[in-house]
Order: sequence, then C-alpha cells, then structure tokens
Amino acid sequence: MASGNRDSDWKEYYERTELRPPRPTLLAALERFGGAAGRRAVDLGCGDGRDTIELLRRGWSVLAIDAEPAAIERLLARSDLPQGATLTTRIARFEETRWPAADLVNASFSLPLCPPDRFAELWARIVAALQPEGRFAGQLFGIRDEWSGKPGMTFLDRAAIDRLLRDFVVEMLEEEESDTQTPYGKPKHWHLFHIVARKRQDSSPLPSLPLKGGGYRRGA
Repeated sequence: MASGNRDSDWKEYYERTELRPPRPTLLAALERFGGAAGRRAVDLGCGDGRDTIELLRRGWSVLAIDAEPAAIERLLARSDLPQGATLTTRIARFEETRWPAADLVNASFSLPLCPPDRFAELWARIVAALQPEGRFAGQLFGIRDEWSGKPGMTFLDRAAIDRLLRDFVVEMLEEEESDTQTPYGKPKHWHLFHIVARKRQDSSPLPSLPLKGGGYRRGA
C-alpha cells in the first residue's frame, strides 16, 4: 500500500499488476462448482478485473464492485473482456452497498480494507447473500501482518477466522507468513489467510459477529 496521492497510488498499482493471472483461491473455488450455467458471482474490490475476467470467461454472470473509478474503467477497457459476457459494474465501497443473492462471493485481498467497525456487518451481508452451497473465496489479513494497526484496516487472529466460518464447510484455509514485496516493490512481512469455504445448507443468518478478545485489531 503506497503513500501519497490516492489516485496516483492506485494507477501505479494497476500498472504494476496488469495482466496478472486470477487468484489461486478463485480457481480453487471454481474447480469445486459444477457447470457455470445460471451461476452468479459478486467480485468485491474487483480492481481491474483479474478475477472477474476469469469468471466471465467460464460463463458466469458477474457483478464487479470497486470504489475506484479507474478500476472499473480499466476492467471495461480490457482487450480480453469476453464478448457477450454478462457483466454489471458498480463504483462503490463494498461496506456501503448491497448486492443480490450469489453462488460465489469473491474478495481477493480486498476485505482487509474494510474498517474494523464495519467488518462484522459486511461479513454478515456476505453470508446472507450466498445461496446455500454457495462459496466465499478470498484473503484476510492476520494480526502479525506488517500493516497491522493501520487505520481503517481489519486484521484477524485464527480464532476470529474460525468464528467467521462457523456457517461454512471449509474447503481451503491456508495461513501464510512470508517476507516478500508489495506490488510497489517495497519489502513487507505478510500474514495472510487464503480461504475457500462453502456455505452449509442449514446455515442461519448472522445478526452479529462478535470479534472481541483479540479477534481483530483496530487501526491506531
């Protein structure tokens, strides 16, 4: 995450990550579905479309949501956007918008950007929107991530992750700690949870998700 002018930061990010392949979590989720006929996905924080394009290529209908107008512009301008694809785009912060029922909610590296005081509400909305046997795919940041404590970001410990997934059958839950670089080329210690989870048939709505006792860390 770069500092400075927000618009120029995102422009640089999109340029540095241009044409990267879809996330492994998305691919793992798609492998577990049957056909794509009639399937709908919501891509939260879609960026310039690395995951959205793969969904469309496989015949899914997609609602792609991102707060950055430049992201949606780049998505719609992509040369590999399939002709005749069923794509709807929306410029909005995902914690401030609503979306229809879906078979898949994809959130690659985007949910940590939700402010901690909005995260429980956002997660409950994700769970409520998923059809029974629908899936969530994406990443969450752990409390040992180098950015932990940044204002406006959510960081979770393993116990909190387990509580979030209580209405799911967990199909992938990989915890990663590594020292690599950000897309801007800066060194960083990452603490990540890579998740694919299937909503249980008997799951119930989540009116609230208590994340106390170290479950998340507020920005200082």
